[in-house]
Amino acid sequence: MSRTTRALTAAAALLIATPALSQTIDPAVQKRIDRILKQTPLIDGHNDVPEQVRENWKFSVEGLASGSDKRQPNPMMTDMERLHQGRVGGQFWSVYIDASVHGDEAIRQTLEQIDIVTRLVEAYPNDLELASTADDFVRIHRKGKIASVMGVEGGHQIGGSMAALRQYYRLGVRYMTLTHFATNEWADSATDDPKYGGLSPFGVEVVKEMNRIGMLVDLAHVSPDTMKDAIAASKAPVIFSHSNARALEDHPRNVPDEVLALLPSNGGVVMVNFYTGYLSEPFRQWNANRAAEEARFKSLFTGQPDKRNAAMDAWDKANPPPKAEIGIIADHIEHIVKVAGHDHVGLGGDLDGIPYDQSPPGMNSVAGYPLIFAELIRRGWNDKDLAKLAGGNILRVLRQAEAVSASMKDVPPSLATLPPAAAAAKSD
Repeated sequence: MSRTTRALTAAAALLIATPALSQTIDPAVQKRIDRILKQTPLIDGHNDVPEQVRENWKFSVEGLASGSDKRQPNPMMTDMERLHQGRVGGQFWSVYIDASVHGDEAIRQTLEQIDIVTRLVEAYPNDLELASTADDFVRIHRKGKIASVMGVEGGHQIGGSMAALRQYYRLGVRYMTLTHFATNEWADSATDDPKYGGLSPFGVEVVKEMNRIGMLVDLAHVSPDTMKDAIAASKAPVIFSHSNARALEDHPRNVPDEVLALLPSNGGVVMVNFYTGYLSEPFRQWNANRAAEEARFKSLFTGQPDKRNAAMDAWDKANPPPKAEIGIIADHIEHIVKVAGHDHVGLGGDLDGIPYDQSPPGMNSVAGYPLIFAELIRRGWNDKDLAKLAGGNILRVLRQAEAVSASMKDVPPSLATLPPAAAAAKSD
């Protein structure tokens, strides 16, 4: 697999670079990218700024105008200036809460996250505007702004309530990830022990209700069996808002080929993640080895934090993490295309939700998207397929979900409830 980027030529002095990028893009290539992204909005499937605002900035949305507005202790991957540098035309903002929170408390915390996004949009009216439909994405992009919607990152966030699900949609949520890192009351997670072999009967009802109201079913984070059950249950295309190809990196968060092969008939889209831990198999192996050493040192040096930390520092120095270049993102994109086709791939960087130093060079910022397009142009991609990747595919999915919802206008709202045992198990 190629891991190289476009070689510099004798015209190096004429190359341009976006200020926040460490690489350069040939002016002719940049002009082509700009033409494509002017016609079709670049829509990213997952950004975790709201989580950062909640956990690190006491719910404040100030200081995100530009990269010169320094925020500590963690460097931010997102600000308004860099969104424009990255030619971003639409963003799904994740309204994530921890997977351990359930019931009414989960609903309260989710509403607080939704409030962060609405305040974020209000704070930067020249840059952001709330969207409701696919047509809104196009309209807002033409105004030079970033169309903004929300994604709930875990089915635990509805607290077992269909009414909460419907209210989230009315507040601007346009997808829900069925699970996060933990299996919830009605669906199996990719990173937890299974309980239902996919979706429970209530989980199937959730998918049907999402179809009815027009909310996208997001299968990032779910187990392969949950993926298959949701695709079978859904009348509308599904999405994977920030996932990669499991054939290239055998992480349970990624999508296996047998599921990718289902997307052409479903119409769904896998939006590729920029985290090295989901891109690189050597990095995944390194991460596992590091975790094992950390556990070993914890056992060896119980009650001796100085020795434990020194041993870990020595291991880190002797075992630097494997590097991943921009080409690895293109490799995952092209594998998805190979199995599912050009109509079923998009971008979902997971920025501000991944470690700052664990993405390919230039991709730890929302300014970096043109680098992906430049790499794919180097590989021979045509403008039509680049436009599909940028936003054409997710716009199609949104329109299809809207059409399915319209076709179900006479279906009454679901009154399904969690079985008492499932509800009690998570409230204990």
